[in-house]
Amino acid sequence: MSTKPATDTRLKILDSAKVLIAGRGFSAVGLSEILSAAAVPKGSFYHWFRSKEQFGEALLEHHFDSYLVEVDASLFAAGQTAPQRLLAFFSQWHASQSGDHPQARCLVVKLSAEVCDLSEAMRVVLERGTARVIDRLASCLAEGIATGELAACPEPAEVAQQLYQQWLGATLLCRVQRRAVPLDKALAQTVRWLESQAVDSTHKLNQIQLQSPH
Repeated sequence: MSTKPATDTRLKILDSAKVLIAGRGFSAVGLSEILSAAAVPKGSFYHWFRSKEQFGEALLEHHFDSYLVEVDASLFAAGQTAPQRLLAFFSQWHASQSGDHPQARCLVVKLSAEVCDLSEAMRVVLERGTARVIDRLASCLAEGIATGELAACPEPAEVAQQLYQQWLGATLLCRVQRRAVPLDKALAQTVRWLESQAVDSTHKLNQIQLQSPH
């Protein structure tokens, strides 16, 4: 017997919850509201999730699994240099996070402060997921150094972490200030940094069309 309909129900719950929670936070959204948005009966929730905390773990894991597909599409795109791929990744981040659409908001920014004090299990999922993103950034940087497209640096992993922290902070400030200026500045700084690091392909950065929500 196929389990696809049941699996689809689980995904409907997670996808519906992501939109609601990205807009209002984890604690502010009740289970009844999530199930109503997913158009599934109440009993479906406890069939898949033991508790709201375990559901939160699953939600964050689902978020990172989906997000990393997008990350890989940018950072490991065939036929592009490492500077191009890095800029494409951060341009997409800028485009998705500088707007006012709740469903596009970064769950890491939205939930970090809230759930890290609320649930150790959810904090671990956040830590593991962000480490996976940083690892991919480090791999792209290391590849660019190995191919001679980027200037050598002693610790690509450290540079990747600094870039990620800069962008995560800028995304948080966008929420605080209710304007895209912090992400505009992060993108401009990243472009300047990539141009300063590019060895033979600085001019190719201009071939990437930067996406802007404005």
